[in-house]
Amino acid sequence: MTETTHESNAIRVWFRLLRLQARLNVAVAERLKKLGVSMAQCDVLTTLTEREGVSQQELAQRLYVTKGNISGLIDRLAAAGYVERRAIVGDRRSHAIFLTDEGRRIALEGIAAQRAYVAETFGRLSPESIVNLEKLLIEARDRVREVEAS
Repeated sequence: MTETTHESNAIRVWFRLLRLQARLNVAVAERLKKLGVSMAQCDVLTTLTEREGVSQQELAQRLYVTKGNISGLIDRLAAAGYVERRAIVGDRRSHAIFLTDEGRRIALEGIAAQRAYVAETFGRLSPESIVNLEKLLIEARDRVREVEAS
């Protein structure tokens, strides 16, 4: 295989990956919309099911978003009654974020909706294909990290 062919293949795969990601995002967003939350809001809620009481800054870091973005998300989720801010002892400027009962219910429904979609799509791939895809994704992730580090 020539260098040009390899580069063309890499570019073709890159664009297929981007289009697949866009389709996945649209499909999941439609399912979450039925629950009354956006993908970003569901990400916050589901992350809080793993660990509550984190600061907005820590939540922003875990979700790879800015503090400004997380602040707006938390404002909307708090207004909807899905999360609450609690003061952090000894830190007047920061708040710990906790799920309400309704927020936990929506988070769990969001997780179930995503699991159902995964079962309908990726779940229909063979076990070998899943293993191979994961290996390729990890290898691609590692190449991206190398570029980021340089």
